[in-house]
Amino acid sequence: MPNDKSALRAELRDARARLTEDERTAAARGLRDAMLTLPEAEMAGTVAAYVSIGTEPGTHSLLFAMWKRGTYVLVPKLLPDGDLDWASYEGPDSLRAGPYGLLEPSEPPRGPASVRGADLVIVPALAVSASTGVRLGRGGGSYDRVLARVDPGILTIAAVYDTELLDPVPAEPHDRPVRAVVTPARGVTRFA
Repeated sequence: MPNDKSALRAELRDARARLTEDERTAAARGLRDAMLTLPEAEMAGTVAAYVSIGTEPGTHSLLFAMWKRGTYVLVPKLLPDGDLDWASYEGPDSLRAGPYGLLEPSEPPRGPASVRGADLVIVPALAVSASTGVRLGRGGGSYDRVLARVDPGILTIAAVYDTELLDPVPAEPHDRPVRAVVTPARGVTRFA
């Protein structure tokens, strides 16, 4: 199974690298618009979300829009053990360069357990199973740890490109599914 994951990750990263800047910008806009009209996002007091880098589905305009409308937004900071801490997003200028090309919050950290206070959790993925919600991440396990902390009643949603909603997606026992996926063209799909 790990070899299947490695090959699929490489294939998906290559496909993302072939996307044009215009395609990535349009996808980020579609994801933002779908997320902002989601009832859980409209009612959320606190949202935990990733800060996109490189060819990942873009979240910068989504983070800014949620913050501007008064939502308390938490963004992650990678810890040395691969876990994630969380801190307040206070606009684009509150982000700084982190390890591995990540953008991280400059605000004081609130602790890995602070994600439990979020009303909505948005995570990255390279692919999501269209039938089960199992997500394929980068392989570090950081977001599997995050998803394990989130209460079952909280919506967890992965953002992917339209071609990354797949079946099957290789999974191992530690892999945590999400409760929904958002793609630029399809919008939000929920899993049972």
